[in-house]
Amino acid sequence: MIEQILKNFNINGKLLSYQAYGEGHINETFLCVFDSGEKYLLQKINANVFKNVPALMRNVEFVTDFLRTKLINSGKDPLRNGLTLIKTLNGERFYAERNDYYRVCVFIEGAICYQTAENEEIFYETAIGFGNFANLLSDFNANLLSDTIKDFHDTEKRYTAFEKAVNEDSFKRVKSAESEIAFALKMKKYAPIITNLLKSGKIPLRVTHNDTKLNNVLFDALTNKALAVIDLDTVMRGSLLYDFGDAIRSGCNSATEDEEDLSKVTFLKDYYQAFLNGYLTALGDKITPCEKEHLSVSALIMTLECGVRFLTDYLNGDTYFKIHKQNHNLFRARTQFKLVEEIERELLCQE
Repeated sequence: MIEQILKNFNINGKLLSYQAYGEGHINETFLCVFDSGEKYLLQKINANVFKNVPALMRNVEFVTDFLRTKLINSGKDPLRNGLTLIKTLNGERFYAERNDYYRVCVFIEGAICYQTAENEEIFYETAIGFGNFANLLSDFNANLLSDTIKDFHDTEKRYTAFEKAVNEDSFKRVKSAESEIAFALKMKKYAPIITNLLKSGKIPLRVTHNDTKLNNVLFDALTNKALAVIDLDTVMRGSLLYDFGDAIRSGCNSATEDEEDLSKVTFLKDYYQAFLNGYLTALGDKITPCEKEHLSVSALIMTLECGVRFLTDYLNGDTYFKIHKQNHNLFRARTQFKLVEEIERELLCQE
């Protein structure tokens, strides 16, 4: 089947082998090797998660084409420092067969990714990767992109859904989460900050990655320097603050996202400083004073938003996030809220 799918793409040579590749949990990915020596990644896009694959791929195409031109103009290798999509024989960026969608991109040799930041230097380089991504796309017209996940980082609307879940209490779980609900409501004052800045025009609408985890930056295996940002499925319009805040949320937690022992959950301020330094270095003058002023609070807002989403899902009967144990989403929410407390104390109370 893989061989038949690949025949629809503009690839020369004969397929020698293919194997499952990567640690992703959404799309199915295969490393495909051809007799020409070329290697490609074939992905089956999860249409259950991404409801409008054509719009998603249009976003990816816009961004990768724009980045390719920027990389070439700056003297960098677009095949190594960015994602290169392979067109189908019909000139499309993806191939559809019934309700299944497939895409192919060039495999980047000699690249690695990290699942956890073993030290501050790795997290600094991660920031360089995401900062370069934002820098190169700073003059891209974000209005060309579709909102493939509506209101993805609209924290106010996340709160609306949360309060609805509390009021309805469909699964009779409010009583078991009273302290978490009270905390979320106490912190609601932070919810409108980024959305209000966007609505007022005080910060620009930008291309945002929306999944700025450590493992979405490829590193050169020899130099351990950031090479390219990958996994562009959630690329949409938004704020640079979304990406910065979410990177801090995921990378500055001393424990796992669902740690039950909250004494193990601490905010890694040294990691925060490393990421901040790398991000600002890579962005240069492409960040506005207002965006820079709100970087620290964005870390709190994105962490708070994630906690509210986990708590909402718990109250709604665990219908969105996959769970692997009882009260899993409640544990996740508690971890995020512990980080929110520490971020507020470490970053905001000192401002």
